[in-house]
Amino acid sequence: MNASFHSYSPSRAQESTNAIERLYIAMRHLFNRGFYKPMGISGETLREALLALRPEIYGSINEDKVELNGLLYVMERLPKGIEECRFINLTSEEGYQEADFEVIIPKKRRRNCYRIDAEQMNIEVTRGRSEIYDILTHLTFMYMEAEKIRKRVQLEEDDSIKRDWEKIEAFATKAPLSEKERNIAISHLAFVLGRSFQEVATNYEKFASSEDPDVLVKFIYGLGNISLQEALQDKKREINFSPVLRDQIGHHIHSTFWAYQIKKWIHQKNLFERPLHIISANMHSVMNTLFAEVVLKKQFPNASRMELYELLSDDTNNELRKDIKQYALKNGMFLIEDNSRSHIDVQIFDTLKISSLSYDDPKTAPVILVMDYAFGEQAFGAMDELLKPFEAPNETLFYMNIDSVSIMGKAGILEGEKGDIMIPNAHIFEGSSGNYPFINELCKEDFEDSDMVTCEGSMITVLGTSLQNKDLLQFFYESTWKTIGLEMEGAHYQKAIQAASQIRHSIAENVKVRYAYYASDNPLQTGSTLASGGLGTTGVKPTYTITEKILSQILNTTSTSTLFE
Repeated sequence: MNASFHSYSPSRAQESTNAIERLYIAMRHLFNRGFYKPMGISGETLREALLALRPEIYGSINEDKVELNGLLYVMERLPKGIEECRFINLTSEEGYQEADFEVIIPKKRRRNCYRIDAEQMNIEVTRGRSEIYDILTHLTFMYMEAEKIRKRVQLEEDDSIKRDWEKIEAFATKAPLSEKERNIAISHLAFVLGRSFQEVATNYEKFASSEDPDVLVKFIYGLGNISLQEALQDKKREINFSPVLRDQIGHHIHSTFWAYQIKKWIHQKNLFERPLHIISANMHSVMNTLFAEVVLKKQFPNASRMELYELLSDDTNNELRKDIKQYALKNGMFLIEDNSRSHIDVQIFDTLKISSLSYDDPKTAPVILVMDYAFGEQAFGAMDELLKPFEAPNETLFYMNIDSVSIMGKAGILEGEKGDIMIPNAHIFEGSSGNYPFINELCKEDFEDSDMVTCEGSMITVLGTSLQNKDLLQFFYESTWKTIGLEMEGAHYQKAIQAASQIRHSIAENVKVRYAYYASDNPLQTGSTLASGGLGTTGVKPTYTITEKILSQILNTTSTSTLFE
């Protein structure tokens, strides 16, 4: 991105910083209080701070028209049906899964939710404060958009309801709609949302699912209906935090059990003395990088490795992905599915059992532990507990031989485009004085032969991606911080690694660290935020390019075989 120096507004950046601080202070206060009414006085601070901040991901939050891209982003991260509920309860893992409540998992957030009755939705929080902040921010935005809908359909002079809303109600409660009925519904929605017919028609398709093509009209009706009930019938919306959640938050309850199960497995397999390499990544890239070429080379003899990865990323090739997984499970890969409610699955690769690798000394064969993505502050708890020594049943302590920790993930970029690669040399912790410089085993030069645009510099670990705005990000990019991107876990991971290596001495002080991110969005560019949609196939090349670089550094220094060269 070519931005002129000091093009950001210092006063606007300061205002945004203050708004974020007010939001988090208010959220902590409301959490400690135990409940609040989001549209009442207690929720006013959250609403005002969000309006002052104007996060890029929520688009036209300050305008009268309803922000559809932002609502789609939120809807995919909150449980289905939440727009119909007046009572939202945030709970810990409290046994609801043992009852006969249906588990509702949002499309793009791994969190268990339960529809208790027509008016109440319970959301299970097991990932720490970051998850609470994420949920509350989304709910605040959703309720603010619901108020826009209410004000457009409720006449102030006599509280009567406009005809458009009556038509929307009729269509929302009828299923499914014919093509003609859908167009009529879109026409009424356009008025209520303050959008053009074409805009609403385009978004109608984005909201639609294969099971229900009329999600948008139902979602908008649910939002407006609850808002009208509060205004006309005094049926207040309420958000509650369970006593168990308030007692457990910050105590690593789920991370402790998660880490114990993993270390117990490693101990039972007698792998503690072997060099262990931890990789935080998705659950497919390491597996595919190690095994795709072996499994698919006969079926696709002329395909390059990258072409094979692209095939596997196509949702229509599910059978190919199954073939890779089945082969991997027979050749050194083990799955440890999460039963701690942390929602962090784990794969372990015993490289001694991978036929394409060979070692002069079997004791040097690495064990690779791939952990699924953590969420914000959860990263500290998970990594902190994982790096502690394992206490066996006989109270003997076993220290793992951890050689490296690698973090590979998606992040917002400030210096380039979607799909580019970022190599950090420090993490700046937003909202605190915590700065974490480190020596990264990966560097820009490692990617020179990949035709991938790569930038190097400091990155900011933000309190929540949904709270970022251009002025604040422009400040970090153009000031002396020279920040190249933003993400949510880096500082938390590095805090845990430094504590384990330099304070607790549970791992070696010279443990290698690798951080590399690929750009999922550029919040400084209009139309390139997370709310504008996913990466699609654009993310395939950077994902696997980074994965290959990490694995080549791990394997090519110990194995007599050479991979990915």
